Amino acid sequence: MLSTKLINRTKPAILMLLILPSLLWVGMFINGTLGINPIQVLMDKLGEMALRLIILTLLVSSLSQIKYLRSLQNLRRLIGLTAFYYVLLHLMTYVFLDHFFNFSFIVQDIVKRPFITFGFFSFVLLLPLVSTSTNRMVKTLTFKVWKKIHYLIYVGVLLGALHFYLLTKADKTEPLIYLVIIGTLLLWRVVKYILTRRAVQP
Repeated sequence: MLSTKLINRTKPAILMLLILPSLLWVGMFINGTLGINPIQVLMDKLGEMALRLIILTLLVSSLSQIKYLRSLQNLRRLIGLTAFYYVLLHLMTYVFLDHFFNFSFIVQDIVKRPFITFGFFSFVLLLPLVSTSTNRMVKTLTFKVWKKIHYLIYVGVLLGALHFYLLTKADKTEPLIYLVIIGTLLLWRVVKYILTRRAVQP
């Protein structure tokens, strides 16, 4: 059984490992070693990492339901907030480096291009999750309300995966894999909910 103490001790190391790729990519961007279109490459890498970490958050959440892996729940917030860190970097690359704060163009882009629309609304849906991620907010909202708010992560990650799918022009294998994983995790949640409701009914 994984101990909570072990998980908590490894949190700093896990955080550094999760953040390290962003530091490497930014360093490569500054040094001009990210290829012919460095802004696009940086934006893509940050976005893909964000999506992977959000999916990892959902996976850890599901695995923590297993008795011997329950302590993994202590990593959900860390991974989730790091995922949002990558989302922000991805968005800032688009807003600042790609369009240099041309908000009139950005708004038109959100309206006209579906993959940008999905990406934008995915970001918007993540904001309530981040703003209610503290223990104090859980107590203020009550766990029941907090949990309902955090169901938004499924809609957010699905929109994020669709954003990636539509963005990918050639081989769509990777985004399809992400969509299958998300669908499986969501189906598991639905089945578990139905079984739980049946178990408590007289």
